[in-house]
Amino acid sequence: MSIASAVASSTAGLATSARARDTATPSYQAYRILLLSFTVAPIVAGLDKFFHLLTDWDQYLPAAVNGMVGGHGHTLMLAVGVIEVIAGLGVALKPRIFSYVVAAWLGVIIINLLLIPGFFDVALRDFGLLLGALALGRLSAEYARR
Repeated sequence: MSIASAVASSTAGLATSARARDTATPSYQAYRILLLSFTVAPIVAGLDKFFHLLTDWDQYLPAAVNGMVGGHGHTLMLAVGVIEVIAGLGVALKPRIFSYVVAAWLGVIIINLLLIPGFFDVALRDFGLLLGALALGRLSAEYARR
């Protein structure tokens, strides 16, 4: 075996063991959990805007916003569903970018929820999700390949 091939083999082995070591770290595992969560949750919520299996999503639209869209709040919620599906797919494909898109989207949702009396608890939950999306963005800087 030549010295060059031995060095190449050794370097490949180190890269493989470093990759295996990285996947065992708690931060990488947290990244993978958040990546899965922020891919699946927006897609499921977005699709459910069309089927209302989880909840009646129209209840989360303030009367003022419904008035701003000329009483077409349900149509607006369908558009929201499309945006959420795109955001979830974006997180799966480009987490470095779309984790921040999802965080911003959650910020808009929080503002919307604060306009509806009785949904402050949901706004607080979504604030926690916003923080999780920001954490995914930071972890993506280290672990995302794309």
